[in-house]
Amino acid sequence: MFAKAFRVKSNTAIKGSDRRKLKADISAAFPSLSADELSELVPNKEEINVVKIYAHKGEAVTLYVLHKNPLFFELEKRLHPTVYVLWRYPALLPAFRTWPPVLQKLIGGADLMLPGVVVPSTGLPEVKQGDYCAVTLVNNRAPVAVGTAAVSSAEMHSSGMKGRGVCVLHTYMDNLWAFGDKSGPPSLPDAENEGHGVNGDECQTDEEEEDEEKEGVEKHVEEEWRAGETVTDKVCSGIEELSLAEQKGKEGEMANEEEVESQDDHKTPQEMMDALLVQCFLHALKSKVKKSELPLLTSTFLRNHMFSCCPSGKQLDIKKSSYKKLSKFLQAMQQQHNLVRVKELTKGVESIVEVDWKNPELRSFNVPEEMGGETTPVEDGEGETPYHPPEITTLYSVSARLEPLFLDANKRKGAILQPAEVRSVVTEYVKKNELVDENNKNYVTINPTLCDCLLEKSEYQEVESLKWDDLFSRTLRRMQECYQVVFPGQTPIIKKGHIEPIDISVASRGSNKKVTLIKNLEVYCLDPAVVATALQRRVQASSVLQPIPGAKDKVLVQIQGNQIHQVGSLLLDHYQIPRKYIQGLDKALKGGKKK
Repeated sequence: MFAKAFRVKSNTAIKGSDRRKLKADISAAFPSLSADELSELVPNKEEINVVKIYAHKGEAVTLYVLHKNPLFFELEKRLHPTVYVLWRYPALLPAFRTWPPVLQKLIGGADLMLPGVVVPSTGLPEVKQGDYCAVTLVNNRAPVAVGTAAVSSAEMHSSGMKGRGVCVLHTYMDNLWAFGDKSGPPSLPDAENEGHGVNGDECQTDEEEEDEEKEGVEKHVEEEWRAGETVTDKVCSGIEELSLAEQKGKEGEMANEEEVESQDDHKTPQEMMDALLVQCFLHALKSKVKKSELPLLTSTFLRNHMFSCCPSGKQLDIKKSSYKKLSKFLQAMQQQHNLVRVKELTKGVESIVEVDWKNPELRSFNVPEEMGGETTPVEDGEGETPYHPPEITTLYSVSARLEPLFLDANKRKGAILQPAEVRSVVTEYVKKNELVDENNKNYVTINPTLCDCLLEKSEYQEVESLKWDDLFSRTLRRMQECYQVVFPGQTPIIKKGHIEPIDISVASRGSNKKVTLIKNLEVYCLDPAVVATALQRRVQASSVLQPIPGAKDKVLVQIQGNQIHQVGSLLLDHYQIPRKYIQGLDKALKGGKKK
């Protein structure tokens, strides 16, 4: 769990009532601790810090820290001791012994497999599934890992010591250990091994024999561990096997590229689009999506993650694939590959609620060479992938009333034009029909077509000419306004009407409590969850996401307090959204006061 760096949310001193509750919870979870030992772990007059963190996959964890060392971590309302506590009380948890070479695998995030467990002469400790467990090394009783039993002791024996034994949560040398003083484990001799080998034979004292034994042990562990991985490859994969696969992949890279190109030549465009779709899907899951983002709107997943994983020179278009729709594609990924679980959280709005990060197909996927730099995205000041604002262009559609004016330019009803094209067509029409006023070239004479297209009924008898600017403005007013949005690396999107601005408002909750509400972030390809997290960091206030009734694939960001000034700063300065597309900035507090 702590193999990768975690993010600290808050760090506060514990309150008196919470201190008493912590002591009671530790006593209930670990009844073998005496009253004096409890007082040593939770002293009454020394400062204990409560540190709330988010693990790299998004799990919310609470740490209890004394003298800068984390003593316990709370996960899903269950307390677990750290190695710092177990080094003081090594008999606190039932322990499973393993060989020293296995420790590197545990530090890398693997679970303890039963083939790697050394069974003592007294037998395995009695545990039930889910019980607390520690992991020790041969010849040292100091625990080096903490976790829970994957199965009971009886099931371990009945399975022939194959499969997963301990679900490891925390190890010596991981990031939770590094959060403390980084001290090493004490040397606590294992009484069973003093003067004897693991199987009860006398230890060899000759140096050459010891070297041979060490080499044999390491080889034996590797063989047993690989055997365990074969049984439960969804749980963990061998570091050596992955390294070998990567090495082979690099050596045959050129040959593979040529082979792929020759295969692509025989594929239909639809099959090639299907392959590209799966590639972008796996790439997005492996390097973009985090557990903290779930549940994730399927539309947001496509727009913010899959599109950005599309290789340069190629364009992702679901309509050109055999799936035709995103929902059908995700359904196939769920039913045929068990990669994700999609659920309709609100009527008509689907979200990805679960990802199988240990799926062999996902774990074996290699990010394309040209996109290797994106596997660990370069983070900007807000801790997210750099955002590039869209290009928004105002367009106009020819209406039925104006169709006679545009016939000469072969523009029918519904044709989309830019403002400059509209001016050009109107100017060409006026010149072709010689409607420029001979006495004053700033005016255009109104003929029957212009009269029907641009004038009101009350103006038919009164208006005989119009200025050029008035002619153009009347033409644009009577056309259907549209807009085009172009996001980097995506096909342009054209929609009728006005583009919805990002709406920022302040609402009251309860007595004199204010919350800031932000809507329409999705229109500008902004992930509401990412924006909420960025704001949370800036203002140190809680934020939540809420579905908008009647609005498909849209959510509302709510953050405590009147934060319009900070929201405006984030959108204008960080995301570079033009001010004209943001509504509600005028409601910011004056004079820097906060409510």
